[in-house]
Amino acid sequence: MSGETDKASGRVKQAAGDLTDDEELRREGQTDETAGKVKDAVDDAKQKVNEAVDAVKEKTKGTSQ
Repeated sequence: MSGETDKASGRVKQAAGDLTDDEELRREGQTDETAGKVKDAVDDAKQKVNEAVDAVKEKTKGTSQ
């Protein structure tokens, strides 16, 4: 699942847990939402690293001749 999907699923589970007074479901929802946030953060970090690598490649492209 994507980070956004995990976060949405987590929020739904938390709401269902609140409505049914199911503490385990609420906690599971919190865990899913947190996992989604972590996935998003990792994806953002990977993207920034890839952009930095591409920038270095572009800068060194002209100097390697």
